[in-house]
Amino acid sequence: MYESNRIILPTKTFVIMSRKNKNKPTESELEILQIIWEEGPSSVRSVNEILNAKRKTGYTTTLKIMQIMLDKNLLSRNEESRIHIYSTVAEKEEIQARLLNNFLMNTFSGSAHSLVMQALGNHKPSRKELEQIKSLIKDLENNKDGASE
Repeated sequence: MYESNRIILPTKTFVIMSRKNKNKPTESELEILQIIWEEGPSSVRSVNEILNAKRKTGYTTTLKIMQIMLDKNLLSRNEESRIHIYSTVAEKEEIQARLLNNFLMNTFSGSAHSLVMQALGNHKPSRKELEQIKSLIKDLENNKDGASE
């Protein structure tokens, strides 16, 4: 795997995209993924309309981002009709797990304990969320196969 490198010359800076970060979505790409996960396979125009409801975004900007996402294998495109329809390649849970794992490793040195303590310290969970957390802990305790001490 490669990492992102920056080459600085006296008059220019080049950012070399790495193979390691190729499938890691940017914030804008993640926003588009969220839309397609919620709405299902979509055209550029329908994605752009939803983005415009939040903030002004040009059609060509949305198109370019979605083309980049196609190149990064984050989206697939059905070209059978005149209007191209884009779908996500990865499931929402797969992308979330990958992003969370990267965040956990880079921010909390891989410590799930530190992540959970920070999250619970900064956010007051609802009763329902606490019950779900307790249930998850109970399931983890009962299933010792994947647990490590």
